[in-house]
Amino acid sequence: MRSKYRNVALGAAAALAMTGTANAQSATVAEDTTSVVLVHGAFADGSGWRGVYDRLTAKGYRAAIVQNPLTSLKDDVDATNRVIERQPGRVILVGHSWGGTVITEAGNHPKVAGLVYVSALAPDTGETTAKQYEGFPTATEFVIDTQDDGFGFVNPEKFKAAFAADASDSDAAFLRDSQVPINMSVFATPISEAAWRSKPSWAVIAREDKAFGEGMLLHMARRMNADITEVPGSHALFITQAQAVTDVIDRAARESREQAGESNAAGAN
Repeated sequence: MRSKYRNVALGAAAALAMTGTANAQSATVAEDTTSVVLVHGAFADGSGWRGVYDRLTAKGYRAAIVQNPLTSLKDDVDATNRVIERQPGRVILVGHSWGGTVITEAGNHPKVAGLVYVSALAPDTGETTAKQYEGFPTATEFVIDTQDDGFGFVNPEKFKAAFAADASDSDAAFLRDSQVPINMSVFATPISEAAWRSKPSWAVIAREDKAFGEGMLLHMARRMNADITEVPGSHALFITQAQAVTDVIDRAARESREQAGESNAAGAN
């Protein structure tokens, strides 16, 4: 009987050891994994990221898409953090337009290794999103109709020219008619801590973006010391320039992985 119990005990010990080894291997795999979290902007939803998502997953990345409620900065940051928490390994956080403000706050999450701004807003610590427009020409074609409840839509007559000039008429019409309104008060909420102050950033800027005054996007990107890529296209570049956006995200993932490796090597020494 003692021999029987001894064999059972040894078997249990071996199983625990194998489980520990498997868990350690899983942890190592997770540490080596780079996930991408995509954050949409105002007047849109996460479905616009489909082209980028397909390209990223074809490259082997795990990609996830946030569906922002667009009701407050806190609500959008909370929604983003929930998705970040579910991803294995380090995270490259990508934001379009208003999504740039969201990732500037949510990017402080410890899993986030880098930030990619896609024609996106990038306030500094203590700044509001509205402040970013100061000192730049008014984007006259980008007309927002604010409702009595404080939520805004892009004017339907101006939508294609302002938001999606390089999209097909049918795609622009669908985007126009599937708009998600944003609570306009979000633009007056300050950032508590700008993640780009402590984490590397990349910026993809559409040259024909009519949502912002001339020079505004470049000013924010240069202030971040971001790696800047300019592409032809409208504010809807996350759809119409999906390959160019994917290429920058891929580069950000590879470079952040290399930086992490160099940092670990330095720490070991």
